[in-house]
Amino acid sequence: MPLPDRANALDHVVVVMFENRSFDNLLGRLYQPGEVASFDGVAGRELSNPIPSWAGDTGGRTAVPYGVAAGMDTPKPDPGEEYQHVNTQLFGVIDPPGNRGKAPVDMAAPYNAPADPRQPPPMDGFVADYISTLIAETGRSPGYDEYAQIMTGYTPEQMPVLATLARGFASFDRWFCEVPSQTFANRSFLHAASSSGYVVNMDPADSFPVLNSAETIFERLDAQGLSWRVYCDPPSHISVTGLIHARRLLDKFATHFVTTDRFIQDAAGGSLPAYSFVEPNLLYGHNDMHPDFDVIYPDLPFDPPSSLIGGEALLARIYDAVRSGSSARGSNAWNTLLLVTFDEHGGTYDHVPPPAVAPPDPKAPAGQMGFTFERSGVRVPALAISPWIPEQTVISEEYRHTSVIRTLRDRWGLGPPLTGRDATARGLAPVLSAGRPRPPEQWPAVTPRPVPPFHPSALDPGARLRSLPRVALFGVLALAKSLGMDAPGLRQDEDISRADGIEIILNVFGHMFPGLNGG
Repeated sequence: MPLPDRANALDHVVVVMFENRSFDNLLGRLYQPGEVASFDGVAGRELSNPIPSWAGDTGGRTAVPYGVAAGMDTPKPDPGEEYQHVNTQLFGVIDPPGNRGKAPVDMAAPYNAPADPRQPPPMDGFVADYISTLIAETGRSPGYDEYAQIMTGYTPEQMPVLATLARGFASFDRWFCEVPSQTFANRSFLHAASSSGYVVNMDPADSFPVLNSAETIFERLDAQGLSWRVYCDPPSHISVTGLIHARRLLDKFATHFVTTDRFIQDAAGGSLPAYSFVEPNLLYGHNDMHPDFDVIYPDLPFDPPSSLIGGEALLARIYDAVRSGSSARGSNAWNTLLLVTFDEHGGTYDHVPPPAVAPPDPKAPAGQMGFTFERSGVRVPALAISPWIPEQTVISEEYRHTSVIRTLRDRWGLGPPLTGRDATARGLAPVLSAGRPRPPEQWPAVTPRPVPPFHPSALDPGARLRSLPRVALFGVLALAKSLGMDAPGLRQDEDISRADGIEIILNVFGHMFPGLNGG
Protein backbone atom coordinates (compact mmCIF):
# COMPACT_ATOMS: atom_id res chain seq x y z
CA MET A 1 0.00 0.00 0.00
CA PRO A 2 1.36 3.49 -0.79
CA LEU A 3 2.31 5.72 2.12
CA PRO A 4 -0.76 7.61 3.39
CA ASP A 5 -1.11 11.20 2.24
CA ARG A 6 -3.13 13.85 4.04
CA ALA A 7 -4.50 14.98 0.68
CA ASN A 8 -6.42 11.68 0.55
CA ALA A 9 -7.67 11.71 4.15
CA LEU A 10 -11.22 12.57 3.03
CA ASP A 11 -11.41 10.42 -0.08
CA HIS A 12 -14.24 8.51 1.62
CA VAL A 13 -16.68 9.88 4.19
CA VAL A 14 -18.89 7.55 6.23
CA VAL A 15 -21.65 8.96 8.45
CA VAL A 16 -23.59 6.87 10.98
CA MET A 17 -26.61 8.65 12.46
CA PHE A 18 -28.33 7.20 15.50
CA GLU A 19 -31.51 8.48 17.18
CA ASN A 20 -32.74 10.67 20.00
CA ARG A 21 -29.96 11.23 22.53
CA SER A 22 -28.44 14.44 23.83
CA PHE A 23 -24.74 15.03 24.41
CA ASP A 24 -25.17 15.03 28.19
CA ASN A 25 -27.18 11.82 28.03
CA LEU A 26 -24.44 9.72 26.40
CA LEU A 27 -21.16 11.66 26.56
CA GLY A 28 -21.63 14.07 29.47
CA ARG A 29 -19.37 12.00 31.72
CA LEU A 30 -16.73 11.18 29.11
CA TYR A 31 -14.04 13.20 30.89
CA GLN A 32 -13.59 14.33 34.49
CA PRO A 33 -12.72 17.98 35.25
CA GLY A 34 -9.08 18.67 34.40
CA GLU A 35 -8.60 15.43 32.45
CA VAL A 36 -8.47 17.35 29.16
CA ALA A 37 -7.92 21.04 28.48
CA SER A 38 -11.59 21.77 27.81
CA PHE A 39 -14.76 19.68 27.93
CA ASP A 40 -18.30 20.91 28.55
CA GLY A 41 -19.86 17.89 30.21
CA VAL A 42 -21.78 17.23 33.43
CA ALA A 43 -19.00 16.06 35.76
CA GLY A 44 -18.24 18.61 38.47
CA ARG A 45 -21.46 20.56 37.84
CA GLU A 46 -24.52 20.88 40.04
CA LEU A 47 -27.24 20.49 37.42
CA SER A 48 -30.96 20.22 38.05
CA ASN A 49 -34.39 21.09 36.69
CA PRO A 50 -37.28 22.50 38.75
CA ILE A 51 -40.34 20.42 39.57
CA PRO A 52 -43.44 22.37 38.51
CA SER A 53 -45.91 23.36 41.20
CA TRP A 54 -48.63 21.27 39.54
CA ALA A 55 -46.66 18.00 39.76
CA GLY A 56 -48.54 15.37 41.74
CA ASP A 57 -45.75 13.61 43.66
CA THR A 58 -42.84 15.76 44.80
CA GLY A 59 -42.00 14.29 48.22
CA GLY A 60 -41.28 17.81 49.35
CA ARG A 61 -38.68 18.33 46.62
CA THR A 62 -38.51 21.42 44.42
CA ALA A 63 -36.00 20.17 41.83
CA VAL A 64 -34.59 17.01 40.27
CA PRO A 65 -30.77 16.79 40.33
CA TYR A 66 -28.90 15.26 37.42
CA GLY A 67 -27.90 11.64 38.04
CA VAL A 68 -26.82 8.36 36.45
CA ALA A 69 -29.20 6.21 34.41
CA ALA A 70 -30.32 3.15 36.37
CA GLY A 71 -30.59 0.87 33.33
CA MET A 72 -29.97 0.60 29.60
CA ASP A 73 -33.49 1.62 28.60
CA THR A 74 -33.69 5.01 30.29
CA PRO A 75 -35.73 7.16 29.93
CA LYS A 76 -38.83 5.07 29.55
CA PRO A 77 -41.31 5.73 28.23
CA ASP A 78 -40.00 7.77 25.31
CA PRO A 79 -39.93 11.55 26.04
CA GLY A 80 -41.65 14.09 23.81
CA GLU A 81 -39.59 15.10 20.79
CA GLU A 82 -41.92 17.24 18.69
CA TYR A 83 -41.42 20.98 18.30
CA GLN A 84 -44.12 21.69 20.91
CA HIS A 85 -42.37 19.50 23.49
CA VAL A 86 -38.91 20.89 22.77
CA ASN A 87 -40.17 24.43 23.33
CA THR A 88 -41.21 23.45 26.85
CA GLN A 89 -37.96 21.58 27.50
CA LEU A 90 -35.80 24.54 26.49
CA PHE A 91 -37.83 27.46 27.81
CA GLY A 92 -39.94 25.98 30.61
CA VAL A 93 -43.09 27.34 28.94
CA ILE A 94 -46.47 25.65 28.49
CA ASP A 95 -48.52 28.16 26.53
CA PRO A 96 -51.46 28.13 26.49
CA PRO A 97 -51.76 26.36 29.87
CA GLY A 98 -54.31 24.02 28.32
CA ASN A 99 -51.46 22.32 26.40
CA ARG A 100 -50.40 20.62 29.63
CA GLY A 101 -51.06 16.88 29.55
CA LYS A 102 -52.04 16.86 25.88
CA ALA A 103 -50.63 15.03 22.91
CA PRO A 104 -48.77 17.30 20.46
CA VAL A 105 -51.48 17.03 17.82
CA ASP A 106 -53.97 18.51 20.31
CA MET A 107 -51.78 21.42 21.41
CA ALA A 108 -52.74 24.97 20.46
CA ALA A 109 -50.73 27.96 19.24
CA PRO A 110 -48.23 29.34 20.10
CA TYR A 111 -47.21 25.70 20.73
CA ASN A 112 -45.31 26.47 23.95
CA ALA A 113 -42.96 28.89 22.18
CA PRO A 114 -41.66 31.75 24.37
CA ALA A 115 -42.79 35.32 23.86
CA ASP A 116 -39.28 36.20 22.70
CA PRO A 117 -37.77 33.17 20.90
CA ARG A 118 -34.46 35.03 20.54
CA GLN A 119 -33.76 34.80 24.28
CA PRO A 120 -31.17 32.20 25.37
CA PRO A 121 -33.03 29.06 26.48
CA PRO A 122 -32.67 28.41 30.24
CA MET A 123 -32.92 24.62 29.64
CA ASP A 124 -35.20 24.28 32.68
CA GLY A 125 -38.34 22.61 31.35
CA PHE A 126 -37.29 18.97 30.83
CA VAL A 127 -38.96 17.75 34.03
CA ALA A 128 -42.13 19.75 33.40
CA ASP A 129 -42.41 18.48 29.84
CA TYR A 130 -41.78 14.86 30.81
CA ILE A 131 -44.48 15.00 33.48
CA SER A 132 -46.86 16.53 30.94
CA THR A 133 -45.94 13.82 28.41
CA LEU A 134 -46.54 11.03 30.92
CA ILE A 135 -49.94 12.47 31.81
CA ALA A 136 -50.88 12.57 28.12
CA GLU A 137 -49.69 9.00 27.56
CA THR A 138 -50.98 7.31 30.72
CA GLY A 139 -53.89 9.49 31.86
CA ARG A 140 -52.44 9.84 35.35
CA SER A 141 -49.93 11.96 37.24
CA PRO A 142 -46.56 10.15 37.46
CA GLY A 143 -44.57 9.57 40.64
CA TYR A 144 -41.22 11.21 41.34
CA ASP A 145 -39.14 8.16 40.39
CA GLU A 146 -40.93 7.98 37.06
CA TYR A 147 -40.30 11.55 35.95
CA ALA A 148 -36.89 11.98 37.64
CA GLN A 149 -35.31 9.60 35.12
CA ILE A 150 -35.40 12.37 32.48
CA MET A 151 -32.57 13.95 34.48
CA THR A 152 -30.16 11.04 34.08
CA GLY A 153 -27.41 10.06 31.67
CA TYR A 154 -24.91 7.31 31.06
CA THR A 155 -21.35 6.65 32.19
CA PRO A 156 -18.48 5.52 29.94
CA GLU A 157 -18.71 2.11 31.59
CA GLN A 158 -22.33 1.80 30.47
CA MET A 159 -21.50 2.86 26.89
CA PRO A 160 -18.07 1.26 26.33
CA VAL A 161 -17.96 1.39 22.53
CA LEU A 162 -19.07 5.02 22.22
CA ALA A 163 -16.80 6.12 25.07
CA THR A 164 -13.75 4.24 23.79
CA LEU A 165 -14.08 5.77 20.33
CA ALA A 166 -14.75 9.26 21.71
CA ARG A 167 -11.63 9.09 23.88
CA GLY A 168 -9.60 7.38 21.16
CA PHE A 169 -10.32 10.04 18.54
CA ALA A 170 -12.37 13.28 18.59
CA SER A 171 -15.55 14.25 20.37
CA PHE A 172 -17.47 17.47 19.70
CA ASP A 173 -18.93 19.25 22.72
CA ARG A 174 -20.63 21.87 20.52
CA TRP A 175 -22.29 19.76 17.82
CA PHE A 176 -25.93 20.76 17.42
CA CYS A 177 -28.79 19.25 15.52
CA GLU A 178 -30.47 21.68 13.15
CA VAL A 179 -34.10 21.95 14.26
CA PRO A 180 -35.57 22.00 17.80
CA SER A 181 -37.85 19.13 16.90
CA GLN A 182 -37.83 15.52 15.79
CA THR A 183 -36.44 12.99 13.33
CA PHE A 184 -37.56 13.86 9.82
CA ALA A 185 -36.72 17.57 9.93
CA ASN A 186 -33.23 16.94 11.32
CA ARG A 187 -32.43 14.08 8.99
CA SER A 188 -33.61 16.24 6.09
CA PHE A 189 -31.23 19.02 7.11
CA LEU A 190 -28.32 16.55 7.24
CA HIS A 191 -28.50 16.03 3.48
CA ALA A 192 -30.45 19.06 2.22
CA ALA A 193 -29.78 21.89 4.73
CA SER A 194 -33.54 22.38 4.75
CA SER A 195 -36.77 20.63 5.69
CA SER A 196 -38.96 22.64 3.28
CA GLY A 197 -40.48 24.47 6.23
CA TYR A 198 -41.67 21.36 8.11
CA VAL A 199 -40.79 20.68 11.75
CA VAL A 200 -42.75 17.54 12.72
CA ASN A 201 -42.76 14.10 11.17
CA MET A 202 -46.33 13.38 10.18
CA ASP A 203 -48.54 16.47 10.16
CA PRO A 204 -49.50 16.16 7.36
CA ALA A 205 -48.44 12.62 6.46
CA ASP A 206 -47.26 13.68 2.99
CA SER A 207 -45.10 16.54 4.30
CA PHE A 208 -41.74 14.87 3.75
CA PRO A 209 -42.25 11.99 1.28
CA VAL A 210 -44.33 14.07 -1.14
CA LEU A 211 -43.77 17.76 -0.43
CA ASN A 212 -40.14 18.01 0.71
CA SER A 213 -38.59 19.42 -2.47
CA ALA A 214 -35.22 20.52 -1.08
CA GLU A 215 -32.18 19.71 -3.22
CA THR A 216 -29.89 17.12 -1.63
CA ILE A 217 -26.15 16.63 -1.47
CA PHE A 218 -26.74 13.23 -3.11
CA GLU A 219 -27.73 14.99 -6.32
CA ARG A 220 -24.63 17.17 -6.18
CA LEU A 221 -22.51 14.02 -5.89
CA ASP A 222 -24.31 12.49 -8.87
CA ALA A 223 -23.70 15.62 -10.93
CA GLN A 224 -19.94 15.25 -10.38
CA GLY A 225 -19.95 11.52 -11.14
CA LEU A 226 -19.18 10.67 -7.51
CA SER A 227 -20.53 7.54 -5.86
CA TRP A 228 -22.80 7.30 -2.82
CA ARG A 229 -24.87 4.68 -1.04
CA VAL A 230 -27.28 4.49 1.87
CA TYR A 231 -26.72 1.35 3.96
CA CYS A 232 -29.67 0.25 6.12
CA ASP A 233 -29.29 -2.27 8.92
CA PRO A 234 -31.58 -5.34 8.62
CA PRO A 235 -34.43 -5.99 9.03
CA SER A 236 -35.14 -2.51 7.64
CA HIS A 237 -37.73 -2.88 4.88
CA ILE A 238 -37.56 0.74 3.75
CA SER A 239 -35.09 3.58 4.18
CA VAL A 240 -36.21 6.58 6.22
CA THR A 241 -33.62 8.63 4.32
CA GLY A 242 -35.22 7.59 1.05
CA LEU A 243 -38.69 8.32 2.38
CA ILE A 244 -37.73 11.81 3.58
CA HIS A 245 -36.19 12.71 0.20
CA ALA A 246 -38.46 10.62 -2.03
CA ARG A 247 -39.35 13.55 -4.24
CA ARG A 248 -35.65 13.84 -5.18
CA LEU A 249 -34.35 10.28 -4.83
CA LEU A 250 -37.19 8.01 -5.95
CA ASP A 251 -35.32 6.80 -9.03
CA LYS A 252 -32.35 5.81 -6.82
CA PHE A 253 -34.28 3.53 -4.44
CA ALA A 254 -33.47 0.39 -6.42
CA THR A 255 -29.79 1.14 -6.98
CA HIS A 256 -28.38 3.13 -4.07
CA PHE A 257 -30.09 1.67 -0.99
CA VAL A 258 -28.57 -1.56 0.33
CA THR A 259 -27.98 -3.33 3.64
CA THR A 260 -25.14 -2.94 6.12
CA ASP A 261 -23.99 -6.43 5.13
CA ARG A 262 -23.03 -4.82 1.84
CA PHE A 263 -21.15 -2.10 3.79
CA ILE A 264 -18.99 -4.75 5.46
CA GLN A 265 -18.25 -6.27 2.04
CA ASP A 266 -17.51 -2.90 0.44
CA ALA A 267 -15.16 -1.88 3.25
CA ALA A 268 -13.29 -5.18 3.05
CA GLY A 269 -13.03 -4.95 -0.74
CA GLY A 270 -11.93 -1.30 -0.84
CA SER A 271 -15.08 -0.30 -2.71
CA LEU A 272 -16.77 2.11 -0.32
CA PRO A 273 -18.29 5.03 -2.25
CA ALA A 274 -17.15 8.60 -1.86
CA TYR A 275 -20.03 9.10 0.59
CA SER A 276 -21.64 6.39 2.71
CA PHE A 277 -24.60 6.97 4.97
CA VAL A 278 -25.40 4.25 7.51
CA GLU A 279 -28.97 4.05 8.78
CA PRO A 280 -29.59 1.82 11.82
CA ASN A 281 -32.71 -0.28 11.97
CA LEU A 282 -35.27 2.37 12.92
CA LEU A 283 -38.34 0.12 13.01
CA TYR A 284 -39.11 -2.97 15.09
CA GLY A 285 -36.19 -4.54 16.95
CA HIS A 286 -34.51 -1.18 16.49
CA ASN A 287 -30.79 -0.70 17.26
CA ASP A 288 -30.84 3.07 16.70
CA MET A 289 -30.30 3.95 20.42
CA HIS A 290 -33.77 5.52 20.46
CA PRO A 291 -35.59 5.21 23.82
CA ASP A 292 -38.21 2.48 23.95
CA PHE A 293 -41.28 2.96 21.80
CA ASP A 294 -43.91 1.05 23.73
CA VAL A 295 -42.86 0.47 27.31
CA ILE A 296 -46.03 2.06 28.64
CA TYR A 297 -47.78 -1.00 27.19
CA PRO A 298 -45.84 -3.77 28.99
CA ASP A 299 -48.24 -6.45 27.77
CA LEU A 300 -47.59 -5.52 24.13
CA PRO A 301 -43.83 -5.91 23.61
CA PHE A 302 -42.32 -4.06 20.69
CA ASP A 303 -38.77 -3.12 21.60
CA PRO A 304 -35.52 -5.06 21.79
CA PRO A 305 -33.94 -5.60 25.21
CA SER A 306 -31.93 -2.38 24.72
CA SER A 307 -31.54 -0.25 21.61
CA LEU A 308 -28.43 1.29 23.21
CA ILE A 309 -26.70 -2.08 23.48
CA GLY A 310 -27.83 -2.97 19.96
CA GLY A 311 -26.61 0.37 18.65
CA GLU A 312 -23.19 -0.10 20.21
CA ALA A 313 -22.91 -3.49 18.54
CA LEU A 314 -23.73 -1.93 15.15
CA LEU A 315 -21.24 0.89 15.74
CA ALA A 316 -18.53 -1.64 16.61
CA ARG A 317 -19.20 -3.53 13.35
CA ILE A 318 -18.96 -0.36 11.26
CA TYR A 319 -15.81 0.84 13.05
CA ASP A 320 -14.09 -2.54 12.75
CA ALA A 321 -14.94 -2.66 9.06
CA VAL A 322 -13.41 0.77 8.44
CA ARG A 323 -10.39 0.01 10.62
CA SER A 324 -9.74 -3.25 8.77
CA GLY A 325 -9.91 -1.71 5.32
CA SER A 326 -6.55 -2.28 3.62
CA SER A 327 -7.14 -1.90 -0.11
CA ALA A 328 -4.10 -0.51 -1.90
CA ARG A 329 -6.17 1.30 -4.53
CA GLY A 330 -9.64 1.87 -3.10
CA SER A 331 -11.09 2.81 0.26
CA ASN A 332 -9.06 1.92 3.32
CA ALA A 333 -8.49 2.94 6.93
CA TRP A 334 -6.07 5.70 5.88
CA ASN A 335 -8.36 7.58 3.50
CA THR A 336 -11.73 7.23 5.26
CA LEU A 337 -13.36 9.54 7.80
CA LEU A 338 -16.00 7.93 10.01
CA LEU A 339 -18.41 10.38 11.63
CA VAL A 340 -20.92 9.25 14.27
CA THR A 341 -23.77 11.45 15.41
CA PHE A 342 -27.46 11.53 16.42
CA ASP A 343 -30.37 13.10 14.59
CA GLU A 344 -31.82 14.98 17.60
CA HIS A 345 -31.85 14.94 21.39
CA GLY A 346 -35.23 13.21 21.55
CA GLY A 347 -36.32 14.96 24.76
CA THR A 348 -33.31 13.84 26.84
CA TYR A 349 -31.68 16.49 29.01
CA ASP A 350 -28.80 18.72 27.96
CA HIS A 351 -27.51 21.76 29.85
CA VAL A 352 -26.03 23.81 26.96
CA PRO A 353 -28.43 26.33 25.37
CA PRO A 354 -28.71 25.93 21.59
CA PRO A 355 -27.43 28.97 19.69
CA ALA A 356 -29.09 31.20 17.13
CA VAL A 357 -28.45 30.04 13.59
CA ALA A 358 -28.84 31.25 10.01
CA PRO A 359 -32.16 30.26 8.41
CA PRO A 360 -32.01 28.28 5.16
CA ASP A 361 -33.67 31.18 3.33
CA PRO A 362 -34.06 34.49 5.23
CA LYS A 363 -36.68 35.63 2.70
CA ALA A 364 -38.90 32.59 3.13
CA PRO A 365 -42.16 32.90 5.09
CA ALA A 366 -42.39 31.31 8.52
CA GLY A 367 -42.65 27.55 8.38
CA GLN A 368 -44.86 25.07 10.15
CA MET A 369 -46.27 26.34 13.47
CA GLY A 370 -44.76 29.73 12.73
CA PHE A 371 -41.16 28.54 13.18
CA THR A 372 -38.60 30.72 11.37
CA PHE A 373 -35.62 28.32 11.58
CA GLU A 374 -33.45 30.88 13.36
CA ARG A 375 -32.99 28.70 16.45
CA SER A 376 -30.76 25.64 16.47
CA GLY A 377 -31.69 22.23 17.74
CA VAL A 378 -30.19 20.76 20.91
CA ARG A 379 -26.60 19.55 21.34
CA VAL A 380 -26.11 15.89 20.39
CA PRO A 381 -23.20 13.42 20.59
CA ALA A 382 -20.76 13.46 17.69
CA LEU A 383 -17.45 11.65 17.10
CA ALA A 384 -14.92 11.86 14.29
CA ILE A 385 -12.67 8.84 13.65
CA SER A 386 -9.63 8.97 11.39
CA PRO A 387 -5.93 8.07 11.54
CA TRP A 388 -5.34 11.82 11.19
CA ILE A 389 -7.02 12.66 14.52
CA PRO A 390 -5.05 12.57 17.80
CA GLU A 391 -6.57 10.65 20.70
CA GLN A 392 -8.54 12.55 23.35
CA THR A 393 -9.27 15.40 20.96
CA VAL A 394 -12.16 17.63 22.06
CA ILE A 395 -13.56 20.02 19.45
CA SER A 396 -15.28 22.98 21.10
CA GLU A 397 -15.98 25.12 18.03
CA GLU A 398 -19.59 25.05 16.90
CA TYR A 399 -20.44 22.26 14.47
CA ARG A 400 -23.78 20.94 13.28
CA HIS A 401 -25.36 18.41 10.93
CA THR A 402 -24.87 20.64 7.91
CA SER A 403 -21.12 20.45 8.56
CA VAL A 404 -21.38 17.16 6.65
CA ILE A 405 -22.68 18.99 3.58
CA ARG A 406 -19.99 21.65 3.94
CA THR A 407 -17.31 18.96 4.18
CA LEU A 408 -18.51 17.15 1.05
CA ARG A 409 -18.84 20.39 -0.91
CA ASP A 410 -15.36 21.50 0.06
CA ARG A 411 -13.72 18.12 -0.58
CA TRP A 412 -15.15 17.57 -4.06
CA GLY A 413 -16.05 21.04 -5.29
CA LEU A 414 -19.78 20.36 -5.30
CA GLY A 415 -20.86 23.91 -5.98
CA PRO A 416 -22.35 26.68 -3.86
CA PRO A 417 -24.20 26.11 -0.58
CA LEU A 418 -27.50 24.30 -0.76
CA THR A 419 -29.00 26.91 1.60
CA GLY A 420 -27.99 29.61 4.02
CA ARG A 421 -27.59 26.96 6.71
CA ASP A 422 -24.73 24.95 5.24
CA ALA A 423 -23.21 28.22 4.00
CA THR A 424 -22.35 29.07 7.62
CA ALA A 425 -21.47 25.56 8.83
CA ARG A 426 -17.87 24.58 9.53
CA GLY A 427 -16.23 21.86 7.47
CA LEU A 428 -14.52 18.89 9.12
CA ALA A 429 -11.14 19.05 7.38
CA PRO A 430 -9.46 21.05 10.22
CA VAL A 431 -10.37 18.31 12.70
CA LEU A 432 -7.86 16.02 10.95
CA SER A 433 -4.98 17.74 12.71
CA ALA A 434 -2.40 15.04 13.44
CA GLY A 435 1.11 15.61 12.09
CA ARG A 436 1.31 11.98 11.02
CA PRO A 437 -1.40 9.34 10.85
CA ARG A 438 -1.87 6.55 13.38
CA PRO A 439 -1.63 3.05 11.93
CA PRO A 440 -4.92 1.15 12.36
CA GLU A 441 -3.22 -1.45 14.56
CA GLN A 442 -2.69 1.37 17.09
CA TRP A 443 -6.37 2.35 17.12
CA PRO A 444 -8.37 1.30 20.17
CA ALA A 445 -10.15 -2.04 20.10
CA VAL A 446 -13.85 -2.01 20.99
CA THR A 447 -15.87 -4.74 22.64
CA PRO A 448 -19.63 -4.24 22.66
CA ARG A 449 -21.73 -5.73 25.38
CA PRO A 450 -23.57 -8.92 24.37
CA VAL A 451 -26.81 -8.14 22.56
CA PRO A 452 -29.72 -10.15 23.97
CA PRO A 453 -31.59 -11.95 21.22
CA PHE A 454 -34.61 -10.27 19.69
CA HIS A 455 -37.08 -12.33 17.68
CA PRO A 456 -39.86 -10.27 16.06
CA SER A 457 -41.81 -13.44 15.29
CA ALA A 458 -42.26 -14.08 19.00
CA LEU A 459 -43.96 -10.76 19.66
CA ASP A 460 -47.68 -10.32 20.06
CA PRO A 461 -48.97 -9.65 16.52
CA GLY A 462 -51.62 -7.39 18.02
CA ALA A 463 -49.10 -4.92 19.44
CA ARG A 464 -49.99 -1.38 18.39
CA LEU A 465 -47.90 0.30 15.73
CA ARG A 466 -46.48 3.45 17.29
CA SER A 467 -43.75 6.09 17.09
CA LEU A 468 -41.37 6.05 14.10
CA PRO A 469 -42.73 2.81 12.56
CA ARG A 470 -46.17 4.41 12.47
CA VAL A 471 -44.73 7.54 10.90
CA ALA A 472 -43.01 5.38 8.28
CA LEU A 473 -46.26 3.58 7.47
CA PHE A 474 -48.27 6.74 6.85
CA GLY A 475 -45.37 8.29 4.94
CA VAL A 476 -45.28 5.24 2.68
CA LEU A 477 -49.04 5.40 2.15
CA ALA A 478 -48.91 9.11 1.29
CA LEU A 479 -46.07 8.56 -1.17
CA ALA A 480 -47.78 5.54 -2.74
CA LYS A 481 -50.97 7.53 -3.20
CA SER A 482 -49.06 10.38 -4.86
CA LEU A 483 -47.51 7.87 -7.28
CA GLY A 484 -50.88 6.37 -8.18
CA MET A 485 -50.08 3.07 -6.48
CA ASP A 486 -52.71 0.84 -4.91
CA ALA A 487 -52.67 1.51 -1.16
CA PRO A 488 -55.24 1.13 1.63
CA GLY A 489 -56.94 4.26 2.89
CA LEU A 490 -56.16 4.46 6.61
CA ARG A 491 -56.90 7.30 9.00
CA GLN A 492 -53.98 8.67 11.01
CA ASP A 493 -55.97 8.17 14.24
CA GLU A 494 -56.79 4.55 13.38
CA ASP A 495 -55.45 1.76 15.59
CA ILE A 496 -53.15 -0.49 13.57
CA SER A 497 -51.29 -3.54 14.83
CA ARG A 498 -47.55 -3.88 14.40
CA ALA A 499 -47.99 -6.97 12.25
CA ASP A 500 -50.51 -5.30 9.97
CA GLY A 501 -48.44 -2.15 9.67
CA ILE A 502 -45.27 -3.98 8.64
CA GLU A 503 -47.24 -6.14 6.19
CA ILE A 504 -48.76 -3.04 4.58
CA ILE A 505 -45.34 -1.41 4.23
CA LEU A 506 -43.95 -4.54 2.56
CA ASN A 507 -46.94 -5.08 0.29
CA VAL A 508 -47.24 -1.48 -0.82
CA PHE A 509 -43.63 -0.40 -1.01
CA GLY A 510 -41.22 -3.24 -0.27
CA HIS A 511 -40.55 -3.75 -3.98
CA MET A 512 -39.31 -0.14 -4.21
CA PHE A 513 -36.25 -1.06 -2.11
CA PRO A 514 -35.09 -4.39 -3.58
CA GLY A 515 -31.66 -3.97 -2.02
CA LEU A 516 -33.25 -4.14 1.44
CA ASN A 517 -35.73 -6.93 0.76
CA GLY A 518 -33.73 -9.64 -0.93
CA GLY A 519 -34.20 -8.28 -4.45
